[in-house]
Amino acid sequence: MQEVTETEQEVTASSSQTAPLTAGDRCDSCGAQAYVRATLVFGELLFCLHHATLNKEALAANTLHWHDESDKLLAR
Repeated sequence: MQEVTETEQEVTASSSQTAPLTAGDRCDSCGAQAYVRATLVFGELLFCLHHATLNKEALAANTLHWHDESDKLLAR
């Protein structure tokens, strides 16, 4: 079994946080296209803008990174 170092874990987490969201990324609440990625201490959640707005405050204490691409909605 290969041991994963802390640095490798940080690089993987960092890549996930900065990778752009695609049309295939779906909101974990409703299945619409995701425009926000919330990286939490216990995992990752994807949200449409509506559900991101509803859940942001409740998740704030456990959020490590909030990646928001909702500006793409205005570009259409």
